[in-house]
Amino acid sequence: MWGAGVKARIILPPHAPGLRIGLFGGTFDPVHAAHRAACLLAMKRLQLDRVWWLVTPGNPLKDTHGLAPLAERVAAAKALARHPRIDVSDLEAKLGTSYTYEIIAYLVRRCPHVRFVWIMGADNLRSFHRWQRWRDIAALVPIAVVDRLGPSLYARASVASQALARARVPEAAAKTLSERTPPAWIYLHGLKSPLSSTALRAARVLQGG
Repeated sequence: MWGAGVKARIILPPHAPGLRIGLFGGTFDPVHAAHRAACLLAMKRLQLDRVWWLVTPGNPLKDTHGLAPLAERVAAAKALARHPRIDVSDLEAKLGTSYTYEIIAYLVRRCPHVRFVWIMGADNLRSFHRWQRWRDIAALVPIAVVDRLGPSLYARASVASQALARARVPEAAAKTLSERTPPAWIYLHGLKSPLSSTALRAARVLQGG
């Protein structure tokens, strides 16, 4: 997919064999407190060593009209993250992709001894079956789904949730998720934030910002 020359030019956030690293992707337009809260919740429950925020150039499933420039979104994410174990990266842009499968496949190949976990909100679980190669994503890394106010009510009845039902890990076993052979996923309760980048972005448009 990518040649050795591409890999040589890319510097990844801090990592080492054996570390448990959460991957949290999105446009972060705008970034908000619930992004940070979801990652801190996952970090604690899954006993992660670090979390990487992967700021995407654009979501293939969403209208990117009016999307803030990538550099601005990365800077805003760094300003809000403010945590020694959260790293913000524009790795997808460096690799020339907007697809989650491709970024995860690259990382798994490049860092075969790192225990990656994909982190996403319950709203994403609802549409996960529309993601490119979603079943392959589930076969690459364990997945942690963080509940959201509203989406949690219907996300667990989604196409992907039903298709992967047998791979669901009990929440009580959250600390073992990163060690499990995928497909393996867990639903983490406890975060009930109503904040939504989509809603905040819509409000910004209405206000003329």
